[in-house]
Amino acid sequence: MTLSLRHARVRYGPLEALHGVTLAAPGPGLTVLLGRNGSGRTTALRALAGTVPLSGGAVVWDGVDVSRMPAFERARRGLCLVPERQAVFGSLTVRENLELTARDHAAALDAYPQLVPLLPRRAGTLSGGEQRMLALSRALLARARVVLADEPAQGMSPAVAARTYELLGALDACVVVAEQRLPPGLRRRPGVLVYELRRGAVVFSGEARERERRPGAGRTPRGPGAAPGRRPGPPG
Repeated sequence: MTLSLRHARVRYGPLEALHGVTLAAPGPGLTVLLGRNGSGRTTALRALAGTVPLSGGAVVWDGVDVSRMPAFERARRGLCLVPERQAVFGSLTVRENLELTARDHAAALDAYPQLVPLLPRRAGTLSGGEQRMLALSRALLARARVVLADEPAQGMSPAVAARTYELLGALDACVVVAEQRLPPGLRRRPGVLVYELRRGAVVFSGEARERERRPGAGRTPRGPGAAPGRRPGPPG
């Protein structure tokens, strides 16, 4: 199974956020879209999910062009998106959030035992890291064919973040995550694909281990022609 963008272009009004991006995420497997805010990584994730339309190019899922398929239909076919914000139902309790996905949510609590004492709490009262755990728990319960997650470990402790990437890496699914920096646990893990984006274009593609061997790999440098003080672009 493969989910890919082919020469994808996305516009926000007069601004173009993706400039003909091509990438492919195989499954099962873990692919990281890497880049600073404004790089296009979140836009690429949304394009794969169908929550932003393409102005050019295509989204291809298992060899079929799904560019015109609405987001709800992609979800019905097994795609699960975990956005950076508003990923849980804040007015519902933690238990109710989990039960919306599966009546038996024991697997979610095994993955994140920190949620057990929070079951009666309203999700909107949780910390940022706790909300991420809840959102990802729902994705784990969904048994999706494709999981797209924007900064999945945001707000988590290092130990919980490492656990999160272990869980994502073990899924029998095509998993694509958007991150500003490559998580430490993935830097030398075999089979992890990385697409580094800068100002709406792919500037590196390859395995995480290969990227880590490059000079200055720990930095996401400024793109060609970028001027200090330039206005930030559209959402990353």
